[in-house]
Amino acid sequence: MSSSNTRSALVRTLPGLLLAGAGAAAGYGIHAILPGFPWLTAALVLGVIAGCIPPFRPALDGGLKPGLAVSSRRLLRLGIVVLGLQLSLANIVQLGWLTIVAIVALVGVSFLVTWLIGRAFRLEGDQAVLFAAGFSICGVSAVGAMSAARGSDPKDTGTPVALVTLYGTLAIVVLPALAPVFGLNDVQFGHWVGASVHDVGQVVATAQTFGTAALAAAIVVKLTRVLMLAPMVAITSLNTRRNGTATGKRPAIVPLFILGFLVMVLIRSFVPLPVAVLDIANTLQSVLLAMALFGIGASLRLEQLARSGVRGLGAGLVSWIVLLGLGLGIVWIAGQ
Repeated sequence: MSSSNTRSALVRTLPGLLLAGAGAAAGYGIHAILPGFPWLTAALVLGVIAGCIPPFRPALDGGLKPGLAVSSRRLLRLGIVVLGLQLSLANIVQLGWLTIVAIVALVGVSFLVTWLIGRAFRLEGDQAVLFAAGFSICGVSAVGAMSAARGSDPKDTGTPVALVTLYGTLAIVVLPALAPVFGLNDVQFGHWVGASVHDVGQVVATAQTFGTAALAAAIVVKLTRVLMLAPMVAITSLNTRRNGTATGKRPAIVPLFILGFLVMVLIRSFVPLPVAVLDIANTLQSVLLAMALFGIGASLRLEQLARSGVRGLGAGLVSWIVLLGLGLGIVWIAGQ
């Protein structure tokens, strides 16, 4: 690409990127004021609100669209790559082989079950697949990764992201209240949270209510689930490639951003990185994902989401209950 073309592309995308950055910053401001409201969720909600204000729509669908598209696709993939620096293979190995196998099985089974539930509730387009990824692996990040791998219509991401946000947020209140009912100690509670709550931020918010031991256990189990993002996306991408699409386009067997994610996991596992570097990476990942989610939100329209609202809520509730039950199985296995 020539320098003039590069400048032209930058000029076209800059307004939308700046808006996405402003939306991410505003989302962080809301999170700072209301710590229980996750940053990424706030950015998504602000994007949806912007997209639903009629006077804003011509600009969102016009001059701002190229930059918002870059945010919702390329920045999303970069954020997932950086997410790999949160994972260390050493911490996962400490769980023991039986628990690791159980977590891998949990992701596979919960993906299949939630996909079937989504189909049973007649979620449209790619929503059932994205919904299954979000519930079974790692919430919003998994929805974005699966959407990118499949080349899904951005409109199909709205309902899965909303459901992941809703039921993951409910977990912050519901799971601590249920822990005494099941007689769970701090570590057991952490395993349950890590095995059944969607986003990493929601896991932290839920587990920290039972102290540092619960939080440490939850994070290790959760990040083991996150590691399953790579093979699950690769399998789905391979299936999509084999079946093709209406246009004949076939995605890569393993998307490049997933390879980048795995490289980051290996770097974190075998290269001693300063704490400052990890902190910067964590912030960068959040900024990229927040900008991406604002861009996704700005492309959505509530009147379109309302068509599958009741079905989506039902699918989410049933899947959430199933996942909580499967998570209790991880607690039992980890205690053996």
